[in-house]
Amino acid sequence: MSIFDEKYRVVAIEGDGDRLVVRGVRSGEMLTIVNPEPDIPITAADYPPGKLIALTDPSTLPLN
Repeated sequence: MSIFDEKYRVVAIEGDGDRLVVRGVRSGEMLTIVNPEPDIPITAADYPPGKLIALTDPSTLPLN
């Protein structure tokens, strides 16, 4: 199973909003996602603990 096939629950925001920690619903695998936009911090308002999210494979997105 790919990480993009899994759903994740937000566990925590670490640092000054530069890392999002999530846990796979089915796999239980913990991932730390590094914020690609450090000038725009990750906030608890956007990603409250327990929120269900899915990851998107950037290689499948259309190019601008």
